[in-house]
Amino acid sequence: MKKFIAEILGTFSLLFFGCSAIIFMGEQIGFVGISFAFGFTLLGVIYGLGPISGAHLNPAVSLAAYMNGRMGGGEMVQYWIAQVIGAILASILLMAMSGDVNKAVTVGSFGVFPAFMFEIVGTFFLVTVILGVTQDEKSSAFAGIVIGSVLVMIHLAGISLSGAAVNPVRAIATNIYDANLYGGLWVYLVGPMLGGGLAGFIHKIGLTRAGD
Repeated sequence: MKKFIAEILGTFSLLFFGCSAIIFMGEQIGFVGISFAFGFTLLGVIYGLGPISGAHLNPAVSLAAYMNGRMGGGEMVQYWIAQVIGAILASILLMAMSGDVNKAVTVGSFGVFPAFMFEIVGTFFLVTVILGVTQDEKSSAFAGIVIGSVLVMIHLAGISLSGAAVNPVRAIATNIYDANLYGGLWVYLVGPMLGGGLAGFIHKIGLTRAGD
């Protein structure tokens, strides 16, 4: 139960603070500020709740962890449920505060295909780093700093392409109020899961795993 609650709280925090930066402060802080808002929130959650649940906060991360034997299938599904709950709770609160959460993740002016490809590649890189930096205790001490910094970089590179969701539940939470956006929702469901699954597979066969 502690892991379940930790994933709810962690996912809620990531999306509430990150999307708050977009909705309330986007014009003032720009893409750079938004990027750091997501990265620093993730950094804090990793150190605050990571010792309990691992701070996945992302179904693509949980999928890769399952593929590498770090969790069972049942536990993975529980993590997915917790992550969706946390994301929806953040969305409900943001909607109550602002009346609009839909602009937090949208396909950019470059079109669907670039957005889809960025979601795959961005998630692949994020999950590869997560699996690598958490594979032993020495590197795990710096995991929050490394992973948070990578998320900042991904946002800086991809906000204009896809919003740099690299997380299916972020897209679900920010699209539930507007049916017109569901035409592109598949980009944020399929892309990150493909990227996370590919990262998990490559790590499992040893290509990105140390010591093999």
